[in-house]
Amino acid sequence: MNTEPELIQSPLSQTIIRDGHTLQVDIYRLEEEPDWLLEVVNEDGTSHVWDDRFPTDQAALDAVHEAIDDEGIAAFLD
Repeated sequence: MNTEPELIQSPLSQTIIRDGHTLQVDIYRLEEEPDWLLEVVNEDGTSHVWDDRFPTDQAALDAVHEAIDDEGIAAFLD
């Protein structure tokens, strides 16, 4: 019997509010995989998923903060 691998949600997943806009940051991995995935969902429900995988959940969180600092919150609003 094949069972689906469990999705592990990072405790570093969080909501970020900048310039009056809210982003939901989801950091997760499959239980069988070592690398973390990063997804950012804006207040309209638009999802932005990174192509890169991250060795740690902290590295994924750092990447989203760096992207917001470099590109601004507007990069995630469309």
